[in-house]
Amino acid sequence: MAMVRALVNERSVVIFSKSSCCMSHTIKTLISSFGANPTIYNLDELQMGQQIEKELKSLGCKPSIPTVFIGQELIGGANEIMTLHLKGQLVRLLLRANAIWI
Repeated sequence: MAMVRALVNERSVVIFSKSSCCMSHTIKTLISSFGANPTIYNLDELQMGQQIEKELKSLGCKPSIPTVFIGQELIGGANEIMTLHLKGQLVRLLLRANAIWI
């Protein structure tokens, strides 16, 4: 978990994804549409991608891609992000993490 924590530390929004994953693209597009500039780690393009994916699974992320951290807090995958969005809570989380300003 140390590798994931190091990548997430001091970043307002981090998305672990794969370049060929359509749900990853959807989540990146949604979060960016609010003006956030997430840090993206495409695990299929990183040398340590498989190790990072194992750490994400050990954190309880199933499926492990996409996985979103907001304000260094594990939020979850596509289902959790879409649920927060539909409940009107995603923008509040982004604001609280200083990822966007209104």
